[in-house]
Amino acid sequence: MTAFRAMRIHQEGKTTIARVDAIELDDLNPGEVVIRVAWSGINYKDALAVTGKGRIMREFPKVAGIDLSGIVAESSDPTFKPGDRVLVTGCNIGESLDGGFAQMARVPASAVVPVPDGLDLRDVMAIGTAGFTAAMALRRMLENHQTPEMGPIAVTGPTGGVGGIALDLFSAAGFEVHAITGKADTHGEYLKALGAHAVVARQAVELGSKPMEKALWGGAVDNLGGDTLTWLTRTVRPWGNIGSIGLAQSHLLETTVMPFILRGVSLLGIHSVDVPRPWREAIWQQLAGPWKLRHLDRLVTRTVDLDGLPAACEEQVAGTTVGRTLVELSGER
Repeated sequence: MTAFRAMRIHQEGKTTIARVDAIELDDLNPGEVVIRVAWSGINYKDALAVTGKGRIMREFPKVAGIDLSGIVAESSDPTFKPGDRVLVTGCNIGESLDGGFAQMARVPASAVVPVPDGLDLRDVMAIGTAGFTAAMALRRMLENHQTPEMGPIAVTGPTGGVGGIALDLFSAAGFEVHAITGKADTHGEYLKALGAHAVVARQAVELGSKPMEKALWGGAVDNLGGDTLTWLTRTVRPWGNIGSIGLAQSHLLETTVMPFILRGVSLLGIHSVDVPRPWREAIWQQLAGPWKLRHLDRLVTRTVDLDGLPAACEEQVAGTTVGRTLVELSGER
């Protein structure tokens, strides 16, 4: 059996260590579909796993990477055949299952989605879990009656993958979008190029302390959690929605019920791992059609290989990166 390269996370004592190993298919978890991986991408969760700064893996050793795209090499499931272009995002790969930072992957057929017409293998990883999550936020907020007439959408963490794609998606859907960032001085023009109508310096934001502050936003997409999410609950207008996506600032949320019962604000949890398959396929079709991103080339700011992953992940955790970082395996399109 031919060996291939993979970034695996090992546990040595109480320490987790990432390294590129030469492994074989038999070293991977069982699955019905074997994929020759073309591309992956770095998400915050991946960066935590590779750097050891977050306990992401549930078993060791495991191949990291919660996203992949590639070509089917083998399949025991009749849904897929050799040569099919496919993608996998979430579905526990890179956590309890071996993931996408490898030249080959073996995954459950239930996790595999055909690459939709209108996107190629690189495109779907430029979008990845980050873009899928932003699209899930748009879907849920629209389902809960969010409209542009309700006012601007605040997007926190907009220089990251999820936030940047949210700017593109929501502005294309007709919303006025305001990017709230700690990097306004250095990345304001970049954020406007992605679709932000205004860039708000996070350092200038007065969070306040009252149960409800002046209503500013029609809704919000939040990547930070903590005090920022608390402030958003206090400042979203009546009947507005907040898509809660991340916890880059903190996992804590200290607020009151008053925004929810006096303004009808809805806090929508956005979870991208265990998504019902019909929803998953529908969102990818939207991303290939009416929600197709206008600024995908701007969103991808660099490409690395397996050997470049550790340094790129350190930078992602440190918060010094902008946009999406792709991981090139075979590079097929």
